[in-house]
Amino acid sequence: MASHIVDRTVLLISHEMVGKHMAGPGIRYYHLATVLARHFNLTLAIPRQPDLSAAISINKLGFSEFPVVSHVRGSWETIEAHVRQTEIVILPSDTAADFPQLAHSDAALVVDGYDPLLPEWLALYGAAESESGGQHWRQRMHALHHQHRMGDFFICASERQRDWWLGLLEAHGRINPWTFREDSSLRRLIDVVAYGLPDGEPTWTRPVLKGVWPGIGPDDKVILWGGGLWLWLDPLTAIRAVAVLWQQRQDVRLVFPGTRHPNPLMGDIGSHNQAAKLLAAELGLLDKAIFFGDWVAYEDWANVLLEADVALSLHFDTVETRLAFRSRVLEYIWAGLPIVATTGDATGKLVEHFRLGTLVDYTDTDAVAQSIGQLLEKPRDTLKDAFAEARRELRWETVAQPLIAFCRQPRRAPDRTALGDTIGNPATVDTIHSLVGQMDAQKQAIAHLQVRNEQQSRLIRAYEQGKFMRFMRWLSSMRPGV
Repeated sequence: MASHIVDRTVLLISHEMVGKHMAGPGIRYYHLATVLARHFNLTLAIPRQPDLSAAISINKLGFSEFPVVSHVRGSWETIEAHVRQTEIVILPSDTAADFPQLAHSDAALVVDGYDPLLPEWLALYGAAESESGGQHWRQRMHALHHQHRMGDFFICASERQRDWWLGLLEAHGRINPWTFREDSSLRRLIDVVAYGLPDGEPTWTRPVLKGVWPGIGPDDKVILWGGGLWLWLDPLTAIRAVAVLWQQRQDVRLVFPGTRHPNPLMGDIGSHNQAAKLLAAELGLLDKAIFFGDWVAYEDWANVLLEADVALSLHFDTVETRLAFRSRVLEYIWAGLPIVATTGDATGKLVEHFRLGTLVDYTDTDAVAQSIGQLLEKPRDTLKDAFAEARRELRWETVAQPLIAFCRQPRRAPDRTALGDTIGNPATVDTIHSLVGQMDAQKQAIAHLQVRNEQQSRLIRAYEQGKFMRFMRWLSSMRPGV
């Protein structure tokens, strides 16, 4: 779809790999770049790749529509020139700590807070951190601090996330007379840009699972777990549910196609990979009814989705669940894939609202097994209209409208203009200024004492020199013949 290009320059920074293999954040920035490039002169900045394969594959993804540059996280010189040449910079929230110099640039800054970073971090490291005194938690909080102060406009993935962000922004002094006077709804400060869907429906190009993956026949029923097995998710209930279902039918195949994060910097991220494989082996279903892969190339992801029969999105009852917006569920919707999802997150609400599958309670093995069985028996055409309606409302072009509107008329946030370097929670800012004032006063007092001590030292030296001269004159007077 061609659109009129507005003479605005936009730099979209991705903190995740974009190319042959991509996790949810990389997919988000690839599609946002595609949509924004229809309206603006956009450049996509991606992390410098350790090899050329990922960079070469970008041509297959249609990157010819916009230029792509690379950066090194935390290395300002690798991105400074691109920032200087742009009017608007869109950055994921964590990147604010990588490039704090952005706060002093002339560009309008859009902070994308769609990923609830602290709840995810707590799920991965929180328990161990409480025993070690919270050192890494402190570092994490220092990193997150930058994002709240430097943004001119914030975006998130759901109204639930927006409520959370409003609390964060209030705590950091960003909800104030200046932002309220500009817009009492605060939509000009923070709005929702969810994870969207590509235009049209996915196209199947070649077999990748059925009749191809060893152990999966052309007529088997594939149950798909899209994405990683991160610690806040619940793949073990999925495995147990398939074990229950296996007692009734032996044509079911649960597939985990992505067990290794595509970003090598995330290679040590905590996951259920080992526990899941051990459980599948204990149940006698490993490589028989339950299969684990590495990570599917993005150009084949549509084929995986279209060959699956039912998709799963299961998680635990945690704060991460309350705030999450799961990209895997949006991709299931894109492919018209019936969904079994745990209740509690915003994407589960989408499944319920559009009637795209079944919601189950946390860790309810029997309910998951029963729901999978029922969806496998239901003709796919019965959900066709529901998926079509969801696709119309969730297209990237539709969900990105608040971001497009800001980029058409960018501005510096009114409180950043009014307060400058003093922006922030007044309690914190005033305390810091008071401490700085006290330190300055102490420095002045110390300097004054140093001056007085030096003056006293000079007087003492002069006095001592005078005594010495008088003594020498006395000695001279005592010499014979004087």
